[in-house]
Amino acid sequence: MNSVNNVINISVVKDFHNKPKGRYADDAPGCEKTAGEVFRKNILLDAINNYEKVIVDLSGYNRYGRSFLDEAFAGLISREGLTKDVLDSKLEVKHDSVPKFLEIINERIEAAENKRLNHE
Repeated sequence: MNSVNNVINISVVKDFHNKPKGRYADDAPGCEKTAGEVFRKNILLDAINNYEKVIVDLSGYNRYGRSFLDEAFAGLISREGLTKDVLDSKLEVKHDSVPKFLEIINERIEAAENKRLNHE
């Protein structure tokens, strides 16, 4: 992770795990190190709370599961109480060769926001 001018760049494969997988830390042996829940709680939430801009680079791995992406990113809304407006202003996610991951993340964030708004 590197930060400049209140912007932090997070490379999932370098700063978290080279093969991220799973939704929850207790999904299977090893998921305590690879799961979306762990990434969100140990890296992403802190970055969102402490930096004006958070750039998450998913490049370097092409097998992200929906469960990892949902828990890591949409979990910021459904489990941490953030809003889509906050994520839109602070979070940028990229992947150098698989734009489908970004579509999944945006879809899951939208669904989490709709659920949050319908339950307020």
